[in-house]
Order: sequence, then C-alpha cells, then structure tokens
Amino acid sequence: MSTKIPRGAAVVVEAGKVLVVKRYLRQATSAECVMCEYAGVPGPECAGHRYAVLPGGHVEEGESAAGAALRELEEETTLTGRIDRLLWTGTHNGRPAYYFLVDDVSGVPELSGDEAAEHGPSNHFELRWADSAELADFGMYPAALREQLVGLLEVSGQAGQP
Repeated sequence: MSTKIPRGAAVVVEAGKVLVVKRYLRQATSAECVMCEYAGVPGPECAGHRYAVLPGGHVEEGESAAGAALRELEEETTLTGRIDRLLWTGTHNGRPAYYFLVDDVSGVPELSGDEAAEHGPSNHFELRWADSAELADFGMYPAALREQLVGLLEVSGQAGQP
C-alpha cells in the first residue's frame, strides 16, 4: 500500500463540457515546484506552468476518496452533488488518484476556499467549462486524463447524459 496521501477528484459534466480548474503556477525555483519535478524540468528557475486539473485534493484521515472528491468540489467551487460512480483510478504527482463522476450538482461554480485565497499573479486559478478541444488547449493534467475525459464527453453527448 502506498504511503502517499491519495487524491479524490470530482468529474462534473454539463452540456458536453467538464468543469476544470485552469491553472498558472510559478515558483521561485524549480526545486520548490512539484510541476517542475514531475515534468522533469531541471531548473534552477521555475519558468511557470499552464495546465488544468479536475477539482479535487487529498483524502483526509478517516475520509474516503469519494468523500474527499465531494468535499474538495464544494471547497474549491461552492458546488454540491452526489457521487454517481468511480470512473477511473490513476496517479497525480506520484499519489494514487480516484476520479468520481458527480451528478445531482447544484449551485453556480465560484472559485472559493484556498484557491480563492491563494489566487494571484504567480498562482492563478480559474474555473472553466471545457469541451474536448479545450482540454488539449488547457494542458489537462495528468495528461492521461484528457483522453479519458474526451471519451466520457463523447459518450455523454450520444446518450444525452453521462
């Protein structure tokens, strides 16, 4: 079993788009930057990274990955919902990651929590509804998620719902 703290992430689909957190992150040095580390960027300076992630974060002690996905969704976006099902598992910055489809979503997405508090020129957060083409433009991270999300959007578009 991994000693790294798992990550739970929420997949919210609406009208053929998925909700993502579009990011720009720049640290003082590459040694301080987890994105430099996982991109294999040698440094010493962090040039900055533009990418998008799904709403989500670490699983707290005594919490399930599904519970973390819902909690993080509400903390980051103010949206609430319920878990429909586990879509995929993978890794995110070397940590186990669990991706859950969320339905019965209510509210209007608004940046909140730590993301709103830390939002600034070198640590920028923006909530966006992304279609299949925008997932590539935004640099979906981890990269393997882009193909999975495109497939989900195609299926949801054909069926009328995810």
